[in-house]
Amino acid sequence: MSDFFTMHPGETAAPLPPGPALCAGTAGMRRIHRVFLWAYDEAPGLVRSAEAGDTARAAYVGEVLATFDKLLHVHHEGEDESMYPALAQRAPGCAMHVELMLAQHRQVAERLEEIGPLREQWVRTADPDVRDRLAERYASMGDLLKVHLRREVTEVMPAVDRVVTEDEMAAMVKHSTSSFSAKVMLAYLGMVLASNPPEERKGLFMDVPAPIRVAYRLVGRRLYRKQYSTLFPGREIPATL
Repeated sequence: MSDFFTMHPGETAAPLPPGPALCAGTAGMRRIHRVFLWAYDEAPGLVRSAEAGDTARAAYVGEVLATFDKLLHVHHEGEDESMYPALAQRAPGCAMHVELMLAQHRQVAERLEEIGPLREQWVRTADPDVRDRLAERYASMGDLLKVHLRREVTEVMPAVDRVVTEDEMAAMVKHSTSSFSAKVMLAYLGMVLASNPPEERKGLFMDVPAPIRVAYRLVGRRLYRKQYSTLFPGREIPATL
């Protein structure tokens, strides 16, 4: 099977700044992007899984998708506030690619602004017309992310690895996770693990702080399995660790 994160014809990577890699941002970005690709691929079907008037199902699905929407927003916010300014300042030759990525971030933000009120209306009413419009919005978001998340990894992250330090990358990750409760992050860690190839899960897990690894094994795996089985009743639950 070919790797999703492969440049398409006509695409070019940002010029690599001189010097060694200062961080392993490319590997980390591939891992987090996989869970976003998975989530927004599933989102239209999850929305359509709620029958007309089933506000209980709509509320549950809506809460999960709202968390993913917030995760995506804060993920891009961290990049906008730290990663891309650093790349623009330290590698001016990457300016064209920086502007492209920021423009795609703005497109994602515009779609999230459309999705939010529509999702809230659907959660309250489980109206089938609202449901179908929301599913279409999520499908549009998925199409955009399949382009942006691939191109960010293939075209930009190798340059980021040369100019952003591990400490700076860790601070950006902390920004992305500090807006959520521990319970939420433990359940979503299971989805991150499940959406990545088995051969990468151990390395991914070892990058997580030790207290979180312990908490995941104690309660997080169970939270993940319960959430997955509620979202996809009857579907086999993907393995994690």
